[in-house]
This record gives sequence, structure tokens and C-alpha cells, in this order.
Amino acid sequence: MDKKKLTDAISKALEGKGKKKFTQSVELIINMRGLDFTKTENRINLDIVLPKGKGGKELKSCVIGDASIVDEAKKAGADLVILPHEIAGYAAKEKSDDLADNYLLIAQPSQMAAVAKTLGQFLGKKGKLPKPILGNVADLITRSKNSVRVATKGKYLPTVQALVGTEKMSPEAIFENADAVYEAVKNKVTEGNIRSMYVKLTMGTPVRVV
Repeated sequence: MDKKKLTDAISKALEGKGKKKFTQSVELIINMRGLDFTKTENRINLDIVLPKGKGGKELKSCVIGDASIVDEAKKAGADLVILPHEIAGYAAKEKSDDLADNYLLIAQPSQMAAVAKTLGQFLGKKGKLPKPILGNVADLITRSKNSVRVATKGKYLPTVQALVGTEKMSPEAIFENADAVYEAVKNKVTEGNIRSMYVKLTMGTPVRVV
């Protein structure tokens, strides 16, 4: 990746931000070529930690597990905890939509089957099934809050799009985040299969990087 091209594209995108009544997100769009996305092994589904965070765009964290895990999660600052006997209570559409739209979900491995059985049909279609808890809960909550999920959205759509910051962040910080996303995608598909890349603000015009 040419650092100057990416930095220049970020700066140009920020120059056109104008004045909005909300803080715009900065997104990186990567278009691929030469890949058959009808094949499962070619599809992209990555969770990528942004080294400079999301610039205030963090989702809330939800931890699903038994009493010991829930207690640890509360101490680590989890925004919502769900015990095993409470999982069924989130099957209602309003509650499941809230989980999918507003929370990063992590679950004790022993509870993954119960979550999938009860909430899978609601969370799965939005790509928001929980990640299993492996290692320290506090570290996982922190990493999750600074992570973005990058995924192809269909068998025939060779494009991924990811949040890499907000208009209030410096170009240097946005570059570090964008570079992390690019490297992760490149490692999955190889650089030769990347056709083009753009930087875009929520309400802005896409600026071509390559």
C-alpha cells in the first residue's frame, strides 16, 4: 500500500466534510476482482482491531455466560450481561434487534449452542452471532469495542466496506486504522485480487486511493 496515496485520499475526503448536524464516519471501501465468492473459502468475514479506536463510534458490549463469567464481565465494564436462563427473554423481535444493532456480543463457549438455538435466526441474518470468550474477558471486551467486522455481503458482491474512524480524528489516526483493515483484507485475498479502493465520509463523495 502506498502510504502517500492513502493519506492524500483521507485528507481530500476530510476537506469536503462541510458542516453537518452529526459526526460523519470515515469508511474504507475495497473492491475485489478474480475471486469466486460463491465459494465459501473465498468469502471475507474478519474482525479487525482498529489501532486508534473508532473515534467515539464504539458499540456497547454484551456478555452472555454463567454467574462467574457475568461477574467478571461486570467488573470489566460490560454494558449488558445475560445469564443462561435469561437468553430466551431476548428472542422477542424488539430485544433481538436491539442486541444486533447496538451491542458487540461475546459468549461463554458452553452457551454458544443455546444462543444459536434461541437467537440464531435473529442475529445470524445480521452477521451478529456472538464471538466465543477465549482468554481474559476484560481484554476481549476492550478489543471488541475497538473492532470492526469486515464481510462480503453476498455471493456475487466483490466489495467490503469498513468504518475506519470519524471526521473528528486526525488523518494520521484514520490512516493507521485504514491500513490495518487493508492489510487484513490483503492477507485474506492477496494484493493482486484488490481492484480498487476508496475513502468516503458518510455524506461525502468517494475518493479513490488506487
